[in-house]
Amino acid sequence: MTFDSVMTTTLDFVREHEAWAPAIVFVLAFLESIVGLSLAVPSTPLFVGVGALIGASNIAFWPIFAGVALGGFLGDWVSYALGYRLKDRVLEWKTIKNRPELIHRTQNFVQKWGAPGVFVGRFISPIRSFVPFVAGMFEMGQVRFQLANASSAVVWAYILLAPGGVFLRDYFA
Repeated sequence: MTFDSVMTTTLDFVREHEAWAPAIVFVLAFLESIVGLSLAVPSTPLFVGVGALIGASNIAFWPIFAGVALGGFLGDWVSYALGYRLKDRVLEWKTIKNRPELIHRTQNFVQKWGAPGVFVGRFISPIRSFVPFVAGMFEMGQVRFQLANASSAVVWAYILLAPGGVFLRDYFA
């Protein structure tokens, strides 16, 4: 099954089962934010498509927005907790051993930029889920992390959904 067919199927399902849309986008945002899974669940283009679907139909914007923001927030929280708990043991994982620069680059990024790096990291696709993981691994303060996590999740959800959901609605009205 190709990504295009998955995207088409998901968008069709959202269109036909509007009541499930917030739960669907929550799960996708959550999975995309879990360290390692983000590479297997590239749902960002899907969220943009859902935004366009919102704009072209009568699907409510705010419940879907809440699903994306909450899923991203909780997924990053889980990634942070995994990093905090696992610490250096993750360096022994086969996928990390094959690409150790991913952790080292992300570590340098987080150490250089701190909480603003966590905020910005959500918008950088290749390292999106590794930033909270590394922040936990190197024990960034929980409050600083969660403030950056929550604020970036809200902005991220809005940026992905609003172009279609808010601005296209006027076009289709």
